[in-house]
Amino acid sequence: MRREEFERYITENQERFYRLSFSYTHNPDAALDIVQEAVLKGIAKFSTLRNPQYMQTWFYRILVNECVSWYRRHSKVLPMETAVLEERGPGTMEDPQATQAAVMDLRHALKALDPKLRAVVELRFFEDMKLEEIAAIMHMNLSTVKSRLYKALKLLRLDLEEE
Repeated sequence: MRREEFERYITENQERFYRLSFSYTHNPDAALDIVQEAVLKGIAKFSTLRNPQYMQTWFYRILVNECVSWYRRHSKVLPMETAVLEERGPGTMEDPQATQAAVMDLRHALKALDPKLRAVVELRFFEDMKLEEIAAIMHMNLSTVKSRLYKALKLLRLDLEEE
């Protein structure tokens, strides 16, 4: 695989990468910085990619690591955001204020999750990845991914039921 193919992959998927990093930061500038840092690391480490068919897994691992690192550095100082998550599909509630409140509750609950649990939820539901892909990206056993997803969803459910 040539570097040009990697650059094309990055260009074609830059919006997905931004969405993932924004889901961690809730800050457009920080999200762009994370994507940029991940791309720079990807270019610098491109020679370590042994099998081109795993480029997506390889790059998502870099991006998720950057997101988790950023989150750890900034999790104590982030103010509560008031922006609303992007709508990710058809079908909305009739009451826009109720929708906004539900989205805010979900955002707050996601922010409260451990970064490792949150990464599984983000990749599964916001990036629409299969569990096998998540396992490869996060370098973990499929059963570990399943148990983390189950635990994360259980914690989210408990948190959202309290509110």
